[in-house]
Amino acid sequence: MDDQHDPTTVLIVDDHALVREGLCGILEAQGDMRVVGQAGDSATTVQLAAAEQPDVILLDIEIPGAEVTTTVREIHKCSPRSRVIILSMYDGPQLVKALLAAGIRGYLVKSTHWQELVVAIRSIMADTDRIVLEVSSRSLRTVLEGPAATLSAREREVLALVAQALSNGQIAARLSLTEATVKRHLRNTFVKLGAASRIDAVNKAAQLTGNRTDPSRADG
Repeated sequence: MDDQHDPTTVLIVDDHALVREGLCGILEAQGDMRVVGQAGDSATTVQLAAAEQPDVILLDIEIPGAEVTTTVREIHKCSPRSRVIILSMYDGPQLVKALLAAGIRGYLVKSTHWQELVVAIRSIMADTDRIVLEVSSRSLRTVLEGPAATLSAREREVLALVAQALSNGQIAARLSLTEATVKRHLRNTFVKLGAASRIDAVNKAAQLTGNRTDPSRADG
């Protein structure tokens, strides 16, 4: 490695401070990397990206705020040269596909060894065309071939109520669920469909089933 190169600047994004501090310690221990900021939500992420213009942004998929694909696009608007690597607990293929379309440069599951993360960062910095994916073979086939995602009966039920413009609280009351459970079903639906918003999820589900739904009713 050329010692004349400036260190790779990294912005760490995760809603758990302990995770951020752990990643910061790992990256700061590398001679060729420097952490320039930490964020725990999408709004702060975009603000820091604009201010710091980091080389790499490690972006947790479930931070509070905007949907992750929206956050990625906002990052690219304010810091076009930043390379976004997604960190996730799961490798939902349709979401991976949507994020690749949004312009991410890497997608790693959180079970990845820290050395693999470091290698991934160095790889995308060394090669402007390199994309690093660590997903299951099943997910990779789905990303490449694009078969339709299958929603569970409960996920379809929740999404039908979303299409009626009901809030998460209203859906929870209607189905006798907790609001947290509704949010989990919606999150799983977003992953399966590669959806960026509630409206997007309703539209994509309608395309899969061949039904027509008025997307204007899904705001909220």
